[in-house]
Amino acid sequence: MTGTQGTARVVTRRTVVAAAGATGLAAALVACGGSDTPAESAAGKPATPDDGAGGGAGPADVLAKTTEIPEGGGMVFADQGVVVTQPTAGEFKAFSSKCTHSGCAVKDISDGIIHCPCHGSQFSVADGSVKAGPATQPLPATPIKVAGDSITLA
Repeated sequence: MTGTQGTARVVTRRTVVAAAGATGLAAALVACGGSDTPAESAAGKPATPDDGAGGGAGPADVLAKTTEIPEGGGMVFADQGVVVTQPTAGEFKAFSSKCTHSGCAVKDISDGIIHCPCHGSQFSVADGSVKAGPATQPLPATPIKVAGDSITLA
């Protein structure tokens, strides 16, 4: 035998799991972290300081142009939690995009019906009333303002 013996490092399962967890947490924090560049809105345009701050109907508050909402249909604005419909030509309505059955977000509008993908509830584009369950309550109305060809939250 020699006069020097090396000491073996024992790595326990607990150490490996803790290191893996810390690495995963670090990766998640990096992915969710901000940047030094200006944020972009959902439309891919740079955000402005007035975004979502209320206080007037500036260009940043416009949900859609009236020409973008199909007659007898509508559009879901998930970030704002609203669905805007055009039941008849020139008539615009808005409702909460949160299904009254279990709180899922409605996803699409076709043939005059707002569809919830979670359990199949269906609502009318004209008044938000239930057309097919399991929902039993209508979608709550959301106030909007139509000025010229722009639709904004009221």
